Parts: sequence; structure tokens; C-alpha cells
Amino acid sequence: MKELYVVTHTESQHHVDKRVGGWYDSELTEKGRKDADELGQRLQLLDAHKADIYSSDLKRAAQTADRIAAAINSTVELTSQLREMSYGVAEGRPQQWLDERIVPVAGDNRLDHTVIDGGETKREFVSRIYDFLDGLTLGDKTIISTHAYAATFVIAWWIKMPLESVGYVNFNVQSGKICKLVEDDVFKNRTVAGLNL
Repeated sequence: MKELYVVTHTESQHHVDKRVGGWYDSELTEKGRKDADELGQRLQLLDAHKADIYSSDLKRAAQTADRIAAAINSTVELTSQLREMSYGVAEGRPQQWLDERIVPVAGDNRLDHTVIDGGETKREFVSRIYDFLDGLTLGDKTIISTHAYAATFVIAWWIKMPLESVGYVNFNVQSGKICKLVEDDVFKNRTVAGLNL
């Protein structure tokens, strides 16, 4: 059996300041560090000792992964491919600033829509996550430390949702949570065993 744990980073300073995240590189708050330690303890209880850990290279995800690694006696491999969606010119600005400027989707092409100048399209965003995961050799237990919106597309990849079908999917994964994904040994069926644990 293979188990993939998708961990979303805990509270970071941009949450507190109500700023747009994306590639804006904010650090964990004190509460975020404490909550990341608790995630590590929960992963110990899930018997994820020495699991391979792959993380977004943005500070908030990397710091969450480092605290988990300390709890389960593992190491972290950082990659920019697990970053959150880029929000271009809005990054680090007040969330309200972006909310007032979001360009709504016109028509049905949700994959090639740009929310704001300089931001990624969903196709670009999901493609880099899928490309990274396609090249990954999963161990019996693997941990991905990423961002709340990005986690949806790790799960979509897990259930082998084609890229052309991800335009409408959102698993509503929350910050500071664990999603457990399981593949059985016999039929190789892939299950979403738990969301927002």
C-alpha cells in the first residue's frame, strides 16, 4: 500500500496581514510554527516515520515541512513546482486590492484564464504540479508540503484527473491540514481517504 500525505502550510504572516499569498514569500507566524509541530506529531501517529518529504520552496511551506521532518526524522526536498498559483502584480498586496481587480472568467475556458496581470493561468499552474508529480517515484509513505489551493491539484493528479478536466475542480483544502491519499496493493485503486484531517 502507498500513502501520500498532502500537508498544507500553517498560518503565515500574509494570512494575518490579509495579503495576497501566491508567490509572496511570507514566513510562518508563531501560531503557524506551533501548528506545524502539531502536524508533525499527527504524522508520527500515522506512522509516517522517515517518509520522503517534498515541499514548495516558499518559506511558509518549507518551514512547515522542516518542522514535520524534525518530528518524523526525515529530510525535505524543496521545489518551486509545488508553489501556490502566482497572482502576478497582486502578490503581497492587500487581499481587498486583488478582490477589486479580479477579472472574471468569460465563457467556458477556465484553464487559460488569467485572474490578474502577470499571474499564472490554471493550465500553467496545474501543469507544473502535474509535471513534478509525474517525475516522482513514490515510496510507501510520501509527504507533500504545499499550499491550500495547490493541494487540490495534487489530489486531482492522484486520482488521475486529466489536465483538461481540472477547470472546475476544488477540494476546498484548508491551511494547516492533512489530506490522506491511499493506493492499495492489489488493484492499485487510489482513494482520497481523508480531507482536512
